[in-house]
Amino acid sequence: MARSAMSSRVTIGTLASVVGFLAFVEFTSGVIQGYYTPMLTDIARHLGVHDADVNWLEGTQLMLSALVVPAFAKLGDMVGHKRMLVVSTAITAAASLVLPFTDSFAVFLAAWAIQGFYVVWLPLEIALIWSRSRRMEGRATITARAAGFLVAALETGAIVGALVGGMLIDTLPLWIVLLVPALLVVACFFVILFGVKESPEPTGGRLDNVGLVLISLALVAFTGGLSLLRLNGPADLVAWLVTALGVLLIVPFALWELRQDDPLIDVRMFRSPALGPVFLTAGLFGVSVLGAQAPLSTFARTDPDVYGYGLGTTGFQTSLIIGVYLIAMITGALLYPLISRLTAPRLTLIGAATLVGIGFLMFLPFHAAYGQVIVNMLIVGLGSGALVAALPAAAASAAPPTQTGVATGLTNSVKTVGGAIASCVFGIALLQGATGAATEGTAGSLSGYFTVWVVCGVTALAAAVLLCFVPKTAFSDQASHDATDAAAPVAPLAP
Repeated sequence: MARSAMSSRVTIGTLASVVGFLAFVEFTSGVIQGYYTPMLTDIARHLGVHDADVNWLEGTQLMLSALVVPAFAKLGDMVGHKRMLVVSTAITAAASLVLPFTDSFAVFLAAWAIQGFYVVWLPLEIALIWSRSRRMEGRATITARAAGFLVAALETGAIVGALVGGMLIDTLPLWIVLLVPALLVVACFFVILFGVKESPEPTGGRLDNVGLVLISLALVAFTGGLSLLRLNGPADLVAWLVTALGVLLIVPFALWELRQDDPLIDVRMFRSPALGPVFLTAGLFGVSVLGAQAPLSTFARTDPDVYGYGLGTTGFQTSLIIGVYLIAMITGALLYPLISRLTAPRLTLIGAATLVGIGFLMFLPFHAAYGQVIVNMLIVGLGSGALVAALPAAAASAAPPTQTGVATGLTNSVKTVGGAIASCVFGIALLQGATGAATEGTAGSLSGYFTVWVVCGVTALAAAVLLCFVPKTAFSDQASHDATDAAAPVAPLAP
């Protein structure tokens, strides 16, 4: 009995050390996401391009991130999640080291896109933790708690990155400033290599190359079409055709996957009563968490004396709004495992999605004062932080044992697709109705901002409704035990 308790303590201690190392990885991910924002204008001047061309950086990285997650998530299940973490970090480090030493926009754009391999880190980390805790009691709770710490580390890194990046760009040459995150990623590589143990019992098998090509073509066409719509407007027939092609290519991909013994993505997971709503929630959540950031910033900076709406904030005041939002996300991520343990994971997810919806809909009557926007974003941030932590952990707990990495990766991929759609829709909406001074000096019309807030609020509430149909014990330790018991009879017997 004592030996069993000691073994349990050792296992938990080992897992805690892994989470500590992975928290550094997510801190680095957050730095990457926040560090470059204050210096985008400086980067544009260095590369000799117009400010508008900076949008290509976001677009190319978004497209590549949608492509790499399915392959790396599946490879993580096959050959080991740590191994793919090491590979993706090496690629990210190599790309980050190119950025300080080039003044070519084409080279910078390519390196920036490849740097986007960091998007696979969090799904692989959650899958690794879920795999490492396989023989521990309270597996789902442990994974949820670990996910909360990782997301807290990520958002802390984003805050630190934005503050440090903004401070350094005013005092140091650009190439030295760009070198800082590159060296941090290099350190990250060695932290993973020497500090993290591999997940036990990788599934093996072979990579479904045909499926990978089909889903890649679908994602490239879909995200590319959305980018064209955003650039050229809704009157562009070619953009609509390319977007529709991306949607249609999902059909042959799904048919192919259904015939495979070891598919790249088990599309049957989308029919699962527990996983289906999680994936849909991730897509709906992506609308607000990825699509609403730029409109928030531009609305805050808009001068109400000139345009009749906005807050007229300075750059520092705008950063405070974003800082409050990120701190609220950290709080929500850390509170998720505690609240889910007191109630239930499903109810906590419903509550988090509801908070996001309420926060955005509060913008409709309350958007004219700085304090009102702060309160709105505080509510949105609490719900968003919980969802960022909860969705991959929930997917891991409900996924088949051979698709853990794939399931956690899908929450990221679907969220990215939701964000891409929202970015396109919001970009078009903000241009509609912009007349007079608004067409010349600001990002969009007031009616466009109302569209952003309504869409973000309604999609979040729709996600809350969807989660009501999830089984009551979903994402809990009881559900995990039930899934294990159900799989036991079909497991191959030892000779």
